Amino acid sequence: MREGKIAIRKAAVLGAGVMGSKIAALLAGVDIPTYLLDIVPKDLDQKDVKKGLTKESPEFRNKLAKMGIDGTVMASPPALFSPSDLKLVTVGNFEDNLAWLADADWVIEVVAEDLRIKMDLLKRVEKIIRPGTIVSTNTSGLSIEKISEALSKDARAYFLGTHFFNPPRHMKLLEIIPGRSTDQKVVSAMADFCEKRLGKSVVFAKDTPNFIANRIGAYALLVGMKTMVEGGYTIEEVDAITGIPMGRPKSASFRTADMVGLDVLAKVAQNVRDNIQDASEKDAFSLPPFLTKMIETGLLGDKAQKGFYKKMTDLAGTKIYAFDYNTMDYVLQKKAGLPILDELKRLGDAGASLQKLAYSDDRAGRFAWKTLKKMLLYCAAKVPEISDSILAIDQAMRWGFNWELGPFETWDAIGVRKSVEKMQGEGERIPRNVEEMLAGGRERFYKQRDGRKAYYDFAKAGYVDIEDKPQIILLPSLKERQKVVRSNPGANLLDMGDGVVCLEFRTPNNVIDDDVIRMIHEALVEVDANFEGMVVGNHGVNFSPGADVKKIYGLAVNKDWQTLEQVVKAFQDACMRIKFSPRPVVAAPHHMTLGGGCEVCMAASSVRAFAEAYMGLVEMGVGLIPSGGGTKELLLRATEWFPESTPSATPGGGRPDLIPYVARAFETIATGKVSTSAREAQTIGFMRTHDWISMNLDHLLNDAKQTVLSLVKEGYRPPRPRDDIRAIGRSGRAMLELMVYLMRDAGYITDTDAHLAKRLAFVISGGDVDLNTLVTEQYLLDVEREVFVSLAGEEKTQARLKSMAETGKMLHN
Repeated sequence: MREGKIAIRKAAVLGAGVMGSKIAALLAGVDIPTYLLDIVPKDLDQKDVKKGLTKESPEFRNKLAKMGIDGTVMASPPALFSPSDLKLVTVGNFEDNLAWLADADWVIEVVAEDLRIKMDLLKRVEKIIRPGTIVSTNTSGLSIEKISEALSKDARAYFLGTHFFNPPRHMKLLEIIPGRSTDQKVVSAMADFCEKRLGKSVVFAKDTPNFIANRIGAYALLVGMKTMVEGGYTIEEVDAITGIPMGRPKSASFRTADMVGLDVLAKVAQNVRDNIQDASEKDAFSLPPFLTKMIETGLLGDKAQKGFYKKMTDLAGTKIYAFDYNTMDYVLQKKAGLPILDELKRLGDAGASLQKLAYSDDRAGRFAWKTLKKMLLYCAAKVPEISDSILAIDQAMRWGFNWELGPFETWDAIGVRKSVEKMQGEGERIPRNVEEMLAGGRERFYKQRDGRKAYYDFAKAGYVDIEDKPQIILLPSLKERQKVVRSNPGANLLDMGDGVVCLEFRTPNNVIDDDVIRMIHEALVEVDANFEGMVVGNHGVNFSPGADVKKIYGLAVNKDWQTLEQVVKAFQDACMRIKFSPRPVVAAPHHMTLGGGCEVCMAASSVRAFAEAYMGLVEMGVGLIPSGGGTKELLLRATEWFPESTPSATPGGGRPDLIPYVARAFETIATGKVSTSAREAQTIGFMRTHDWISMNLDHLLNDAKQTVLSLVKEGYRPPRPRDDIRAIGRSGRAMLELMVYLMRDAGYITDTDAHLAKRLAFVISGGDVDLNTLVTEQYLLDVEREVFVSLAGEEKTQARLKSMAETGKMLHN
């Protein structure tokens, strides 16, 4: 093993439960052939007997592993990047197939959270694996050192904890927990591999009960439950407070608990209680009586379809009920009547929201303060027990629980000294490390210095710079270092170094408005004159949901057709300018990349996408069609590989039939299909098969920059404008309209959908032309624009635009 490098070409996952099967799916998704093994079932069931299976049948003996990997196909959110990944997973069982482990470079144990079961299995594993094989456990909280006692001294050097979070494809955090005997080279190599190949953000945790994220997450949930009971709050009130207003996911406290499983939460709490000595901490991890009763009666959360919430469907539709811990029954979910929460929405900043909420003397503020106070004090008291670094604790909570701000970042947001003084006034005991920090004149846990971010190190009694990683480019850091080339209210052009600039959208939600379009034009002039190429990327929650619907709606209701036509034309011109730029432009989409955002990517010289890129042309949902060139580009990609003619007895050859392929592109747009991954975006046509995918979002911008430089090195030349696009014309459009008729007749679409689809059919078939008429790219853009503006004037379209502009929801009229 080279320093910091490890070659993992084949893996084995032991245990095909929810986590094991999804870890196997993740490994297969990054092209690592993987064995997935589980126990042999005890008895044949009726289905086995009906199939004629015996206890010796491989289908029966491998059933549990097969069920596990089959479950990933229907998992929500998706566990697989592509169904074809299943070809890389080989199922087996512990009795017949353990010998396969001799071929594995990494063996991951993911069996039940039982120390004896894990140790017994690892003893068997060691007899088979090659010397130097990495072995890890996915335990969520058991002692790594105790588990490693099953292994020899030599094997322990290659053994460690790799704690994935569920679902492993989507959750960023991976806690790596070395044992006392683990070789540091192995730890470093595994961290490097998991970060680059699996796309994980690694936090090194100490071998303490439940490590970092689950320890603090469980503490925060239990504190919230007890504070709820003490203050007489409802489930709905607590979730309304502890979600977005506190910089946490919409799932907040109890929806999160339902997803995790109430029984799992109880086991985490029990594991902490069993392995700590402090009586007050043991009490903090005790379950409130109502939670114990819920678990005893099978109210376990999503896995049981009932926990803190449950859905009930009748003739009137689906309704959500919330648990009432006083009556131990369900009541129809009610909106929490907490006025301050509406005020916080308008702030648009997690730090500002937390500060206002924490010091607000109302029902919501009092709950937030009590729970925040206890959580912050607990986190400070656990340094250095669970981690030497406040940075690691913050990262674990941001990456593992999707908090917008970690505990110490939260403390900075509400003011360290101000909050400590309030805590002291309420009789709280402040951890000595925080007292000493404040006594030394340090008022914050984080600070900026010399263009770099630093965190406070309690042991060193001073600030430590957060390590710069060359593979991570932070756009705020470029701004601080005066790397802004151009800027306007909607976008920045930033110098990334090495002759590459980054066009960053910075409108609300990264919508594409006039400022963004203007910056695209200006940026390409700047790049052509002074740079080698450009990346289009950002650090937003989503790359871009598309055009500014509010502006389009405003122009439509005011019947300002001239301005609307000009806006659409400016965006079309911007996308064409990207496509034919003499310098390479690489788009770096991530997460939601819809409508105009998708069209920008389709115009780029190349795409370097995050694996979790959800791309689609969804304009039909607001009563329009793609008009930034999306319809045209998808048509080109569906047909550009066809030859002009095919071998035929007819002189000059026959014309290949384009209609089935145009129909596929038509259906993609008409149904608003959105990819569930970058891999699927390639199969749909939003990305090309030779475009690149990055597993790690933090590396995406640097990867895109390297793609630009690679294109430059290879002597990039832009494509030529097409003037030979063969249209399927009126006869082809008739086939598309037949598809629409059949969909409407079957009740799959509304009359409005059918009308929109026919207008789309007009565009994608080339307008009012004959079959095989040759048209230009600009002609198709003109037809796109004409139909877009025409639709914007229709009543049903304006109703859809109004719904999206005012509520953010699509109207299916």
